[in-house]
Amino acid sequence: MSHFVESNPALKIPVIPSHPAYRGASCQTAAASFVRLPPEGEGAEDGASLHRLISFRFHSALLPEPEERGVCVYLPPQYAREPARRFPVFYLHDGQNLFDGRLSYIPGRTWRAGMTADETNESGLTEPVILVGIANTGLRRMAEYTPTRDFRMGGGDGSRYGRALIEEIKPFIDREFRTLTSARHTGLGGSSLGGLITLYLGLQCPNVFSRLAVLSPSIWWDHRSILNLVADAKPKPELKIWVDIGTAEGARHVRDAELLVRLLERQGWRLGADLAFLKVVGGVHDEEAWAARFGRVLTFLFPAAHDHGPGGE
Repeated sequence: MSHFVESNPALKIPVIPSHPAYRGASCQTAAASFVRLPPEGEGAEDGASLHRLISFRFHSALLPEPEERGVCVYLPPQYAREPARRFPVFYLHDGQNLFDGRLSYIPGRTWRAGMTADETNESGLTEPVILVGIANTGLRRMAEYTPTRDFRMGGGDGSRYGRALIEEIKPFIDREFRTLTSARHTGLGGSSLGGLITLYLGLQCPNVFSRLAVLSPSIWWDHRSILNLVADAKPKPELKIWVDIGTAEGARHVRDAELLVRLLERQGWRLGADLAFLKVVGGVHDEEAWAARFGRVLTFLFPAAHDHGPGGE
C-alpha cells in the first residue's frame, strides 16, 4: 500500500496511514520492546531531580536501525505527590540533548528541559507536564526527521518515524504513566530538522498532537516542500503552534520562518491566540539558544489554566 497522496501537483507528500492509535486508542506493535534502565546517578543537569528522570532502552519494530535507541521520561514533582492525578505529555525529538550533558551532542550543553519545566511549574506559569525525550540515532537522524526525500540529500523516512512514535512509543507511555491521552493534552516539539518533523507530524496527525513547538525549523529541506503541506491544511486543524528563529541563524532561515508564519496566518492561525512567533536578535542555532527560550515555549503551549485533578481528560 502506498503511503503517498498527490496533495500538490508538483509534490508528493508522505501521508501516515490510518491507524487506531491516531484516534487515541492504545496500540502496541508486538515486536517493539522497552527495557527500563537503572538510574544514572550524579551527572544530569543541575537542578533536576534525578529520581524523576526515567530512562528506557527502546527497540522498534518499525524503524530498521539501529537495534536500540533511548527514550527518557521526566516527571513533574506533582506526579509523586498527587497519585490520582493525570498529566499532559510533551514529546521532544533529539532526546539526548534535553537533560543530561554527558549524552548531548555537544558535551555539557542541553536544553535544561527538566530544570526549566520545574521552574515554570513551580512559579505558576505552566501546568505540570510529563516530558518524553526520544533520542536521535546519529546517522539516521536526517532520514527520520525529514518527511520527503530530497533529490541530493536523500532522507524521507519521517512517516515511518512518526508511526513508531504514535504506534509504539505513545501507547507505551500512556500505559506505563498516568497521562492525559487525548490530543488536546499532547504536545510535540523539536529544533532544526526536529522542528520540521514536528510540523509535519502535527499537520498529519492533529488528532494525536495538538500543541507544536517548532524551533529554528529547517524549512529549506527539499525546496521548502513542507510549505505545500501547510498550504493544503484545509480545514484548518486545531493546533496551537510555537515558531521561533534566531537572527544569527542566517537571513535565509529567518525569511523561511517568517514565510511559514505568514502562511499559517493565511490559513487561519492567529498570533497571540493559537500561534506564537519569536524572532531572537542574535540567536544562534544550538542547544544553549533553545534552552534559553524553552520556558517561553512551555508557557505558551502548556499554560497553567486548567486543573486536571483525579482522572479527568
